[in-house]
Parts: sequence; structure tokens; C-alpha cells
Amino acid sequence: MPDDLDTDYAAAGFGGRLAFGRRPVLLIVDVVMAYLDPACPLYAGVEDALASNERLAAAARTAGVPVIFTNIEYDAGGADGGMFFKKVPALKAFLKGSPDGAFPPTLQPEPGEMIVSKKYPSAFFATPLASTLHAMQVDTVLLTGYSTSGCVRASALDALCHGFAPFVIREACGDRDARPHEQNLFDMAAKMAEVISEADAIAAMRVLAK
Repeated sequence: MPDDLDTDYAAAGFGGRLAFGRRPVLLIVDVVMAYLDPACPLYAGVEDALASNERLAAAARTAGVPVIFTNIEYDAGGADGGMFFKKVPALKAFLKGSPDGAFPPTLQPEPGEMIVSKKYPSAFFATPLASTLHAMQVDTVLLTGYSTSGCVRASALDALCHGFAPFVIREACGDRDARPHEQNLFDMAAKMAEVISEADAIAAMRVLAK
């Protein structure tokens, strides 16, 4: 087996390319205070990714690309979170009304922008997101958020399974550690998504605005 991962995966037939479509949306996954407040156990030190999301949201709005936010919210006790809530006790940070589940002051949904409240990692699982995007004739989902190895990855896979081309924006995703972040970006690029830069995402949206 080759030492170089890129060579190995390419030789095995991974890494096909997906085309960027004409009807994208920007899907901002779980960019909430739990990952940004050092007082929260889920704090991940991902402020740089927040700044990238701010720039991307501004670019999308200017280009007329819909912006969709997700958050996580559970009823008291977390029974509606099922096995996920049991597996990850830290999810109690997202009980209904918790400030940890709030969007940061610098990245708030604007009037008319969709908010998908979810219980599980994927933004598509048990939510109306897929049917809504199909009704909007969306073909491409630009994905950002927290965490790269968790909810971003799960949402990218489900976007692909629902027939949308997922484009994960590298600088706009974050994780607790650089190792799972980079490993999952590599794996998503090989198997389920395109991984692109913030600059390329903004350039693609600007082309559509012309």
C-alpha cells in the first residue's frame, strides 16, 4: 500500500469530483455559544471558524444565496435526544432555554432565514430540511460549522444521500482538536463531499450574483 494517502485513495477509486450547481444554499451547522464560551465544557476554541462564518454569511446574503442555520434543543431530561443524548452527556448544554444553545451575537439569523432545530448530528435527520431544499430546487449545499467530525460530517453525508452536492468550507468548520478536524476533512473529500476554501466559496457565490 502506498505511503501517500492521496495516492492510495486515488488508486482505489476515491475522490471523484462533484460540480458546483446553480442553486446553492449556505448551511451553518450549530455555530452556537456552547463551542465559543470557555465556561462551557463543549468549548472548542473555534473562534477563527466563527469569523469565517461571518464573512460567508455576509457574502451569501449579498449574492442572494439563502442562509440556513441549525441549532440543537432538547426538552427537560433529554428524552427526545434518544441514544445520542445518552452517549454524549455534554448535550445537556442544549436543554431548552440554555444560553449555550444561543447563536453568537455576531452571527444571528436575519428575518426570513430558516432555523432548523435538530436532535441528532445530521441537519437532515428527522427535520424538514431535505424536503424544503428540494422544494427550493437547491442543488448544492455549502456546509460550515461545528464540529467537523460530528454534525458537519453527518450533515454532509446526508446531503449527498438526499441528492445535493455537499461543499464543505475548510476554514469555516471547527473541532476540539486539529487531528479529527483534518482527518475528517480528508475523509469527506475522498468519499462524500468537496472540501473547498472560504475564498473559493465566496468567489462561487459572487459568480452566481452576476
